[in-house]
Amino acid sequence: MITVVIPTIGRRSLHRVLAALGADVETIVVDDRPRFCPALKVPGHVQVLRTGGRGPATARNAGWRAARTPWIAFLDDDVVPQPGWQDALIADLADLPDDVAGSQGRLRVELPVGRRPTDAEWNTVALTKAGWATADMAYRRSALESIGGFDERFPHAYREDADIALRLLKAGFELAKGQRVTLHPVRDDGFWSSVRAQRGNADDALMRRVHGAGWRAAVDGVPGRLSRHAVTTALGLVSCALLVAVGRGGHQARYLPALGAMAGLGWLALTAEFAWARLAPGPRTPEEVLRMTVTSVIIPPVACAHRLRGELRVRR
Repeated sequence: MITVVIPTIGRRSLHRVLAALGADVETIVVDDRPRFCPALKVPGHVQVLRTGGRGPATARNAGWRAARTPWIAFLDDDVVPQPGWQDALIADLADLPDDVAGSQGRLRVELPVGRRPTDAEWNTVALTKAGWATADMAYRRSALESIGGFDERFPHAYREDADIALRLLKAGFELAKGQRVTLHPVRDDGFWSSVRAQRGNADDALMRRVHGAGWRAAVDGVPGRLSRHAVTTALGLVSCALLVAVGRGGHQARYLPALGAMAGLGWLALTAEFAWARLAPGPRTPEEVLRMTVTSVIIPPVACAHRLRGELRVRR
């Protein structure tokens, strides 16, 4: 009745997911690492496919198309299905009307005890409120076939699951919330993880082109900060340009220092507001203060650059 499909980029947590599932559920692991990576070591009952690093949308498509069951349950490679998950999944899917294309599991995040969560940990918590996240999402095979599966133009995680949910809803299907519970452990992907996450802004351009400006609200997403990032970046660039112009002199140079200072103060104020918005809910340890300060300076221009790249890509 159900096949579990797990796209992976080779995280060690994959083995924890497989152990939690056990051997009595049909499982397909889709290895989306580059082709030169060594083969994954998985239990014998697990089928392994390889997609060569083409992204999670391609990996999920390969997985569900290789399955032969009416339902496909997608799990991420860093979650932990809780005891009784398989029985709860069967109960969630039982007697669903034919117009219900999918069922979302309930994600739970265990936060550290004795301190406030870091910015990275809060980002993990946000997944529990995301609409139709494929960290634990089951789809009816016939519904996937009817819309052609995941859109492989989305090369990164997060947007491809929002896109397929919206396309199913537009096609007249319904989506349901299930009762099964999956643990999503918090993880720290390093000092620059928040900067790397800005790649999603490129995919936002495609989401806007396909689903319109209201796509975030349609999937219960939080409003983005791109407009503020654009203003911050513009003020920073103007301030730097005016400083260069002052250095070169000219008959209007006497007006430029004041304008440059105003632009610089505006950049500083917006950057400080962004950094504090990320710092305030957290533990405010020296390490976290340093990370939030440095990355809050870098994120606005990086986010704008990725969005511009995405806009150019969708126009091509």
